[in-house]
Amino acid sequence: MKLYYVPISPYAQKVMMALYEKEISFTPELVNLMDKAARKKYRELYPIGKVPLLVLEDDYMIPESSIIVEYIDQNYPKDPLLIPGDPQEARKVRFKDRMLDLYMTDSVMNLFFQSRKSEAEKDTMLVKQSQQRITAMFEFLNHELDDNGWLHGIELSLADCAAAPALFFCQQLFPFDNHPKIQTYAERLLTRPSFQKVAEEAIPFLSRM
Repeated sequence: MKLYYVPISPYAQKVMMALYEKEISFTPELVNLMDKAARKKYRELYPIGKVPLLVLEDDYMIPESSIIVEYIDQNYPKDPLLIPGDPQEARKVRFKDRMLDLYMTDSVMNLFFQSRKSEAEKDTMLVKQSQQRITAMFEFLNHELDDNGWLHGIELSLADCAAAPALFFCQQLFPFDNHPKIQTYAERLLTRPSFQKVAEEAIPFLSRM
């Protein structure tokens, strides 16, 4: 199967971390969304034009990061199980995943793209709203984290795969220095071998930007 991705996309990073955790082989297909011709070619495959996109051997396409992780978790049931088998626990993990994607990852990426603009071009209202949402999500994480070390119980889950890219970007754009519990969690999460592989590929792209 092929994974179409951009190394600095936090949603692609979430999927890649899951694939590396479960040691699933895949063919990486780098998409250069900054290049007009490459972007046009990718839209011929997937008109929405977003990454990541998983394409199976029979050419069946699975878009959206959370759906991709759920697919690989169901079809490659090796440890770690990223979504619990118990329906109630699975719902809780999916809830944390959605909270992180919608209110933390989206917000920190707003800060990322705004940081590349001149002061005159920046959307100050968007920056302020994004900072407020990230602050609220720090409180959410503080509440959800416990001594187990992961965001939901004693095993790494989809929620952690969603948290890793968001915290990776937050380190530089909106640090969590005043949140010791999140710092401890981030140190453990971002040094995990699966995410280290993701970061090693992303950092050269980020340094060029």
